[in-house]
Order: sequence, then structure tokens, then C-alpha cells
Amino acid sequence: MNLNNLPIGAKAKVKTLTATDNMRRRLLDIGLINGTVVECLGRSPQGDPSAYFIRGAVIAIRSEDCQDIVIENIMEADKVEGRYPIKSTQKC
Repeated sequence: MNLNNLPIGAKAKVKTLTATDNMRRRLLDIGLINGTVVECLGRSPQGDPSAYFIRGAVIAIRSEDCQDIVIENIMEADKVEGRYPIKSTQKC
């Protein structure tokens, strides 16, 4: 399953990248490595690109590039640890 199949509001983990050359490098640079949690925030009115929450940043990725991002373990957003978890050693 690839990132295009991730419904809005759901989260999944990156399994692998099938992209090559410059696109692979760009995806790795934004933190898309094995185990990275990605949340789909929404799609543009025409459906392309889509917005994803990746490692604390909102990133827009085109559908053709999402085909090269293989995902696993789709989860509903409320079943995953929050976006900004407070570590037990931090004080509020």
C-alpha cells in the first residue's frame, strides 16, 4: 500500500521508499525513513497535492511522488500518541 491510499485523518508508518535518484534524496531529507509516522491532513480541491504531517512539519506531496512511499500499519489519528508528546522529564 502506498501513501496515496492513506485516508484523511489517518496515520501510518513508512515501510520503504521505491523512489530513485533526486526524488529519493528529497524524501529522505524530509525524514521519510523506515518507521516514520505520517498523518494525512488533507487534499487540495483538485485532489493533488496532499498535505501530510511529517516529523513536526506540514509537507505537501504530489500523488505521483506518493506512489513511491510504501506504508504499513494504518491507524486512526486518536489511537496514536499525540503530535507533541510531553516527555516524563519535562515540566509544564
